[in-house]
Amino acid sequence: MSSESRTNQINIAAIQQACSSDKAASLAVTEKLVREAAASGADLVILQELHATLYFCQTEDTSVFDLAEPIPGPTSQRLSDLARELDIVLVGSIFERRMNGVYHNTAVVFETDGSMAGLYRKMHIPDDPGFYEKFYFTPGDAQFNDGRSGFTPIDTSVGRLGVLVCWDQWYPEAARLMALAGAEILIYPTAIGWDVTDDPAEQARQLDAWVTVQRGHAVANNLPVVAPNRVGTEPDPSGHSDGIRFWGNSFICGPQGEFLARGNDSSECILAATLDRTHSESVRRIWPYLRDRRIDAYGDILKRVRD
Repeated sequence: MSSESRTNQINIAAIQQACSSDKAASLAVTEKLVREAAASGADLVILQELHATLYFCQTEDTSVFDLAEPIPGPTSQRLSDLARELDIVLVGSIFERRMNGVYHNTAVVFETDGSMAGLYRKMHIPDDPGFYEKFYFTPGDAQFNDGRSGFTPIDTSVGRLGVLVCWDQWYPEAARLMALAGAEILIYPTAIGWDVTDDPAEQARQLDAWVTVQRGHAVANNLPVVAPNRVGTEPDPSGHSDGIRFWGNSFICGPQGEFLARGNDSSECILAATLDRTHSESVRRIWPYLRDRRIDAYGDILKRVRD
């Protein structure tokens, strides 16, 4: 890859896949799709949330903690080897065992030489019917032990990546903090879908809200957004519900929210787009939202409720 392409243009691929209860089988699909993306010229490949397993948070089951791995560990090593072999920057997702009783939903970024460029531990943790994540995941630290904010972009050879995870995508504060720290791309590995009993109109509203809020982060921060999501219907192991139909619709959009690539709601696919790293600067010159922020007037944003 030429230095010019690293500087000005980034070829991005986002992987949308279905997952299996067999971790080895899921990772084999992931690896196949990553190889295809790299063969098509991707410099940066981004995987969906918890791509090595089924979305196990539909129920609360202590045996599921056996799926967690340390970092470094087997899955991170496999992703590291893949990044090095293919000469790509790779964003993966791992159910991390940090220590006894402390587990995280963690995005890990690997450099082209296989080294770990950084990690991000999911900060906002949902606890809703079918998405019982608080049972499994400790929120990421507000600050790393070295004093950096938990919302710190990860520097790579293809740029500064503002990596967040799924539920974080509903919070404009997270996107803004990444942007203020110099993120050049906002990235949201995701696992989200429908309750299969919801009527089509409600399903359409939910999907539209998910797409719209992330395009809003792109617009409000003048940054491209990449959001890979899974597909397929996964049963509820407890049998208490009809499971989740993951809605796919992974997308890549530019700094004005314009769609550059989008998946459908049912098929595994590789989304590809080329980003011009100078575009955000051009947009910020004519839409200077960051210049006009009234930081002197926002103190109450730190309150839970203004009552």
